[in-house]
Amino acid sequence: MNAVIDTNVLVSSLLSKAGNCATIMYKVLNYELVLLYDQRILSEYEFVLRRPKFNFTEYEINSIIDFIVKEGISIVASPSNVSFDDESDKKFYEVFKSRDSVLITGNKKHFPKDDNILSPKEYLQKF
Repeated sequence: MNAVIDTNVLVSSLLSKAGNCATIMYKVLNYELVLLYDQRILSEYEFVLRRPKFNFTEYEINSIIDFIVKEGISIVASPSNVSFDDESDKKFYEVFKSRDSVLITGNKKHFPKDDNILSPKEYLQKF
């Protein structure tokens, strides 16, 4: 199954080795989920993971980004006319809409209503 994961899900999965976000990342690492991404998403992942408050090592950051690039699917997404309160969320939606996939986010309220935009808990219950 193809999935786009919001940055908050990625970060949460790395901060806590238990819980829904960690289970989702386990599925990614075990090839049960294939991540869809574009350069904008990778840049945001890397920028956020480098924040000093998270204290991730260079090795950890590079390992996860390299895995996503090697095992995920790079997408050239079409622009969306949907307006967002936070335009930085739009890239996740555009990549999600470009392929048959799900979008997993801890902030569903930031996205339009869609049956395939799911919280981590909803994703795990549904699949």
